[in-house]
Amino acid sequence: MTGIDGDGAQVSTGTTAEGGAEAPAIPELVIISGMSGAGRSTAAKCLEDLGWFVVDNLPPALIPTMVDLGARSQGTVARIAVVVDVRGRRFFDNLRESLSALDAKNVKRRVIFLEASDDSLVRRFESVRRPHPLQGSGRIVDGIAAERDLLRELRGDADLVIDTSSLNVHELRAKLDAQFAGEEEPELRATVMSFGYKYGLPVDADLVVDCRFLPNPHWVPELRPFTGLHTEVASYVFNQPGAKEFLDRYAELLQLIATGYRREGKRYVTVAVGCTGGKHRSVAMSEKLAARLAAEGVETVVVHRDMGRE
Repeated sequence: MTGIDGDGAQVSTGTTAEGGAEAPAIPELVIISGMSGAGRSTAAKCLEDLGWFVVDNLPPALIPTMVDLGARSQGTVARIAVVVDVRGRRFFDNLRESLSALDAKNVKRRVIFLEASDDSLVRRFESVRRPHPLQGSGRIVDGIAAERDLLRELRGDADLVIDTSSLNVHELRAKLDAQFAGEEEPELRATVMSFGYKYGLPVDADLVVDCRFLPNPHWVPELRPFTGLHTEVASYVFNQPGAKEFLDRYAELLQLIATGYRREGKRYVTVAVGCTGGKHRSVAMSEKLAARLAAEGVETVVVHRDMGRE
């Protein structure tokens, strides 16, 4: 797109003082998508507060144009966040073509996908007394099912999936702040999350680790009140046969995976570590795995999803 000056004349952009062409700086791009009711507006507002230029419900076919305009802003629009959702359903098929065009231009782009359970989404729509955008004459659950099917491929390609089922607005903002508030983008960010199987698998997990093969400290009366953050519990867990070997070998596997993720340009990974209740074994193992990743230069955040629920 050619720039226009104040008198309506066409002007060139990105030239040096000697008249040579200079490539404009390409803005960083984040695409926010996901389930309706999962928190897209909150995510967009959070990035806006962090200094991103946010565009809501932009047709996917116009995303490359938006990036080109940002490149001509002489650095004033260095980071762009675009919200893409099913309100633009007739444009959605153009998203993959737009992403390919961005890749061809070496645009640094990421896709954030916001997820939530069906029960959570139904409660949210019912609380605001609004229909789901895709339910038509059916029920809210019909709209949710149709949207999941429509977004299935995009979810699989997302760089970062966030499950907001059990998050409030402030917790979602905290998660996004942890990922985007830094001045410099790291090569890889890892979230190591402990969880309890009895509360369900984390839907935003890339990798799942099962610690239930280790004896449960819950059945040791003097350890039951404590968590895996306490030295007594951690010592008990890692003194069990196979615990240290498991930690060593899985940490080596994570190093291999992290190298591959960096090579493929994947910037986020969520490792979910589970035990029965998410209080003892998974917490202790998560802390150790996170420490191993951090020692390898991976920026790591530890989250204990279910600790305190018992």
